[in-house]
Amino acid sequence: MKGRMISPGKIESVAIVSEEPIGFYGGIDIKTGIVIEKGHPLEGRSVEDKILVFPCGKGSTVGSYVIYGLKKNGVAPSGIINKETETIVATGVILAGIPCVDQIEIEKIKDGDTVLLDADNALVKIQKN
Repeated sequence: MKGRMISPGKIESVAIVSEEPIGFYGGIDIKTGIVIEKGHPLEGRSVEDKILVFPCGKGSTVGSYVIYGLKKNGVAPSGIINKETETIVATGVILAGIPCVDQIEIEKIKDGDTVLLDADNALVKIQKN
């Protein structure tokens, strides 16, 4: 799938997929990388070293700092794929150096798929299900 590069890099990892937006500030623990937002479909799961797939971000601009903090603490996702990357997520992934693309049909990616994220070329390829 061809999208738009937000932050460069290339990574292959397992996808963790949410059909709902993610708010990083108050939604993901900056020290553990575990989703802590009550009632969120990913609540209790870790984003560490996974390709985090979700439609868009939500919430406070502090979310950019949380993404950066996740990276500094070694618990960040290895990549991010969005339907639409808004300013909060874009700023965070650029600061943290996390590969990110948007304008992707995220419905085609299933939780647990191995995904190749080639943000340098704005490409997403599902390797296996």
